[in-house]
Amino acid sequence: MLSKFKYASSVLLVLLLAGCQEEAPKSAADKPVPKVQVGIVTIQPQKTDLMTELPGRTTSSLVAEIRPQVGGIVKKRFFEEGQDVKTGDLLYELDDSTYVSSYKQAQADLESANASLKSAQLKNERYTQLRKQNNVSQQDLDDAHVAYLEAVAKQKGSEAALENTKINLGYTKIRSPIDGRIGISQVTVGALVTASQATVMTTVRSLDPIFVDLAQTSLDQLKQRNFLSQDGVEKGSNKVSLILEDGTKYQYQGTLKAREVSVDESTGSVTLRAEFPNPDNLLLPGMFVRGVIHELTHNAALLVPQQGVSRDVKGNPIALVVNSNNVVESRILTVERTIDNQWLVLSGVKAGEKVIVEGSLKVKTGDEVVSVEMTRDPESGAIVAKNANASSAQGN
Repeated sequence: MLSKFKYASSVLLVLLLAGCQEEAPKSAADKPVPKVQVGIVTIQPQKTDLMTELPGRTTSSLVAEIRPQVGGIVKKRFFEEGQDVKTGDLLYELDDSTYVSSYKQAQADLESANASLKSAQLKNERYTQLRKQNNVSQQDLDDAHVAYLEAVAKQKGSEAALENTKINLGYTKIRSPIDGRIGISQVTVGALVTASQATVMTTVRSLDPIFVDLAQTSLDQLKQRNFLSQDGVEKGSNKVSLILEDGTKYQYQGTLKAREVSVDESTGSVTLRAEFPNPDNLLLPGMFVRGVIHELTHNAALLVPQQGVSRDVKGNPIALVVNSNNVVESRILTVERTIDNQWLVLSGVKAGEKVIVEGSLKVKTGDEVVSVEMTRDPESGAIVAKNANASSAQGN
């Protein structure tokens, strides 16, 4: 009887254990893994102006270093330092007493030469008539004619001497050769100056228009030429904007005028010269500025938001792309430059492909994901949901 009870108890225990095992919940590994939701931007070609920002300095469009062309004592100064002057304005006057005396002497010499010429001319004419009558010898006529020619030459020499003294007398009044703003005077009244001295008396600089010399590396120029050879890329307008030392933008736009034909060996850069209007004289020679040049236009540029591009262990730029099967792929990119907060991509992605810009740290290559279409706000540059009702993607 006892053995039958033990047997029944064992059977009941086995049945209870089997029932418990059937009712036990399934393990977490048996549940389906939810797909990660990511934000993507569909890459579309667009016309883009490619701007280049270069350092530079302002320089005068015209510079006249004022030096005396004759020697003398500075008698008077006619300008205020820092004022605007016009071409022909009187700047300095030198003591002209010796030059006036030389001019008068040259006038007297010319009058004497004119009188001698008149006498020689009359004698030559008279001897010519007498020779026809055979009243003078041919030798006497030849001598008279030679004397006349000598008198002509002497008269011309006296005229030239008078003109030279007149020029030197005019040089005692030193005038501005250009329009511009005059600098500080390096000489005072009473100072002795000499002809063509090394020290300048003052300097006149033309400030409107004004030049800006920008420095571009020869490597950047080579890249630009190679880029220009690609399809859809054309030369820009070469318009230049200026950013001043305090970070403000200069109100007038300039034009690129010339490129230096040689590379500076010490810096490896090429000078680009731009011309700017400067009616308010805000720009002064020697100021440091930054020039922004419209060098190229890409008619089918592929721009990828910077937050959608990372770097691998080798430093290569990479992007995660969602393919047509909603599977994540990794792409190595070739980038040319940044434009605002986007990369200009030359290879690695194609038009119409979807680049992950939100939730990239939650996925890896080969994962199947759920895509939420995002777009770039044209004003702020921020990446936002394309549709107002779209679910926000998971953060990085």
